[in-house]
Amino acid sequence: MTTPSRLRTPLTELTGVDHPIVQTGMGWVAGPRLVSATARAGALGILASATMTLDELEKAVLEVKDRTTRPFGVNLRADAGDAAQRVDLLIEHGVRVASFALAPTPDLIARLKEHDVVVMPSVGAARHAQKVASWGADLVMVQGGEGGGHTGSVPTTLLLPTVADAVDIPVVAAGGFFDGRGLAAALTYGAAGIGMGTRFLLTSDSTVPEEIRRLYLSHGLDGTVVTARADGVPHRLLRTDFVAGLEDGNAAKRLLSAGRRAAEFKRMSGVSWPEFVRDGWRMKRASGRTWSQMTLAANTPMLLRAGLVDGDTEAGMLASGQVVGVIDDLPSCEELVDRIVAQAVERIAASSATLAD
Repeated sequence: MTTPSRLRTPLTELTGVDHPIVQTGMGWVAGPRLVSATARAGALGILASATMTLDELEKAVLEVKDRTTRPFGVNLRADAGDAAQRVDLLIEHGVRVASFALAPTPDLIARLKEHDVVVMPSVGAARHAQKVASWGADLVMVQGGEGGGHTGSVPTTLLLPTVADAVDIPVVAAGGFFDGRGLAAALTYGAAGIGMGTRFLLTSDSTVPEEIRRLYLSHGLDGTVVTARADGVPHRLLRTDFVAGLEDGNAAKRLLSAGRRAAEFKRMSGVSWPEFVRDGWRMKRASGRTWSQMTLAANTPMLLRAGLVDGDTEAGMLASGQVVGVIDDLPSCEELVDRIVAQAVERIAASSATLAD
């Protein structure tokens, strides 16, 4: 299937992709298979690197390049101890876009831009967008409260225009998008494109176990819950018995369990205890969390892995946006992108508004 039309925006011009759609860098989900399928469909796939070692990241980048010659990106943790080495890896392998969950430092932005890598931090407020724009970021992604994973309370329809008004660089809107109507609406709000996580997770190209994807599809609009019990900050998750247990469980028991999982994540990441502690200290300074919240945060990757990789809903959690309640199929990335762009073009052309004389 070939999309009959293309929508050119500052996002497509900056990154070289065909369509103003971004597949976000979801930990344990956005691996080489999903990213390359998204790229081949003409959208921007973002490889999630926070749960990878440096060697694993290089292997994943090379696998994506083996699968496609189209542009793609990598999501980085700006507070990681090896952030500079990861930036060098992106430069070495010609990765087109570097996205960041937290604000990258001015020197990281400058190094990336020096080598023509597009820099796209994610922000949750207009003031954060202004800060990274002043440091040289090329564009920003803003996620409203409808989005999955770590999220805020302000809906995209209010957050997007405040950020778009605050900066002169392009803005990509995320949180609550799943179809062409949403893309058309975001463009009329002034966005340069949309970012989607849950919608790409629920495709046939996703490596999330099929039984877990079917579980997502069984949930309605009330199928998610925002809780801080997972890692100390608001996190939108699929409503499961495990998540209900987090809400009802004993705090001391939860912290002890989190400590065990944090140690397991440290073992999997291959870093030494001093490096692990230093990374935690940098994250604490960047996020303002308490040490108990930091223990919960270090435990989060293992909880997500249990659900999204192992398919164990009794010992893991599943990040999800509210759009899970309106998704009912598992198309390929190509089918999904083609459908969204065609719908957006049709919706824009068929707008019920007319200009009066």
